[in-house]
Amino acid sequence: MQPEDLVRDHTIYACVMGSRAFGLATDTSDTDRRGVFLAPTPLFWRFEKPPTHVEGPGEERFSWELERFCELALRGNPNILECLHSPLVEQVDDTGRELLALRGAFLSRRVYDTFTRYALGQRRKLDADVRTTGAPRWKHAMHLLRLLMSARDLLRTGELRLDVGDRREPLLAVKRGEVTWAEVEARMARLAAEAEEALHRTTLPPEPDHARVAGFLHRVRRASACQPDADHEIVQGVVRAGRVGQG
Repeated sequence: MQPEDLVRDHTIYACVMGSRAFGLATDTSDTDRRGVFLAPTPLFWRFEKPPTHVEGPGEERFSWELERFCELALRGNPNILECLHSPLVEQVDDTGRELLALRGAFLSRRVYDTFTRYALGQRRKLDADVRTTGAPRWKHAMHLLRLLMSARDLLRTGELRLDVGDRREPLLAVKRGEVTWAEVEARMARLAAEAEEALHRTTLPPEPDHARVAGFLHRVRRASACQPDADHEIVQGVVRAGRVGQG
């Protein structure tokens, strides 16, 4: 089974991310697609394991195997958590709906550290641009402001919302370079301070619900192993390979 086949035949959840999910799309915006696939359990009974992620098929598409996706979500990875909360869902099956129902289990106070670290990394890149060219990449500056807003609001409300709503025009003004870098820096500092303040009052739990997510993964893997039809050829191939090895 080729990696592209896993995405094509075993995707449980797929969505649109990037500017379109954030409500910041313009006529020139790309369509970034992200997804989660469930590799059939028998594929793990071989020395060569299924890939943890796959690029494609097609441009601007990236997918994770379910277990890897859950690992990253439990760590509070911003990109993964935002993928789970995209308002633009293109494909979802019963397992995908179970995953979406678990969104709250992945959220914890860890998001403050993970979102902040990611934001600091992006800020360093912007500062390097300013030192090199005299100006930041304004699109990246816009998205950094959006990320900081998202982190602050998540800590305040306990909910992760992607669409920027009525903040669209002020953010697009940054993208167009209509706001000075000094003002953008001031906004970033203010948002960072507000996020830190929200951390001390948040209702989010200290840690994500590992046990609930682990139970979900166990059920899904077991159900996949017990499917008599879909994975029959895979199982037979693994058994035949084992017999050859014994010979």
